[in-house]
Amino acid sequence: MQPDPSPYDALLLVSFGGPEKPEDVVPFLENVTRGRGIPRERLEEVGEHYFLFGGRSPINDQNREFLAALREDLAGNGIDIPVYWGNRNWDPYLKDTVRQMAADGVTRAACFMTSAYASYSGCRQYRENLAAAVEGVEGAPRLDKLRHYFNHPGFVDAMVDATLSALADLRDSEREGAHLVFVTHSIPEAMDASSGPQGNAYVAQHRSLADAIVERVRLETGHRHAADLVFCSRSGAPHIPWLEPDVNDHLEVLSRRGGPAVVLVPIGFVSDHMEVVYDLDTEAAATAEKLGLTFVRAATAGIDPRYVAVVRDLLLERAAVERGEEVARAAEGSLPACWDACPAGCCPNPRGDKPALAGA
Repeated sequence: MQPDPSPYDALLLVSFGGPEKPEDVVPFLENVTRGRGIPRERLEEVGEHYFLFGGRSPINDQNREFLAALREDLAGNGIDIPVYWGNRNWDPYLKDTVRQMAADGVTRAACFMTSAYASYSGCRQYRENLAAAVEGVEGAPRLDKLRHYFNHPGFVDAMVDATLSALADLRDSEREGAHLVFVTHSIPEAMDASSGPQGNAYVAQHRSLADAIVERVRLETGHRHAADLVFCSRSGAPHIPWLEPDVNDHLEVLSRRGGPAVVLVPIGFVSDHMEVVYDLDTEAAATAEKLGLTFVRAATAGIDPRYVAVVRDLLLERAAVERGEEVARAAEGSLPACWDACPAGCCPNPRGDKPALAGA
């Protein structure tokens, strides 16, 4: 039977965005931090991370690769709808993309976010961006956000195989005792506490995925590795509690315990963002080298075909729901498949309410 994406006549990839040349770096960081009162000197300091890589974030190129893979996947499965791309913080901006969609006659689009988890910065803020993007645009399409996919089998499978591959890179004498360190972006503790319909969804979703990967690795290898969830990229004021431990602090703890090796698994990132290539591949790798700790970093999902196919599956799932059909929602691990429309009060804006789309 031919796959049916109706009532959707377009798909929109929604991402964070990133600078593509040195002169973009500070203006990009000003976009990211607007309204937070962060001094320009601090932004220039953070910008040095980008200048180490030529003043260019890898994220836009990764989105282009993902878009190409996604279009190929849809076409190969008989789904003929246009795929658009809009960013929160840099060109192509969501507002410009929505204007183009309206000009093209798009009436209703499903939105896939490059953020797999519930939190204000990972979900609600994108929904606010969608609301701002359609405001004042004549003929703007209806935008529906596809559900969180941290526990979708396609994403889980990609991360399991990435972990197994990283373990295989270790020496035989190090592999069995290797510690799995699952890494994600730190957020304020208060933001985690208010994430999801009942709170604390951000950490709970990451732990669910980490546990699923550990179990799948055990089934594959016959060995259950010790594992922890840690955080990176803290950027807030020192007096505000953020999720801990920091990945570098945790590496020091593991070194004191005498573990032979560590595998970092960046489950909080769907591709090699700046947080991966700087915070993990540069800073954390340097920490491990200083400690004499063998260090391997597992790959992100990137353009793994199973991860790319998650978008198609979620599109068809949501389309069937909107047509009033019964659907089986794919999910793996201790938590069920997530909600379609975010409940009222879910992942609130810590600075006050703003209009947001795709909610109940």
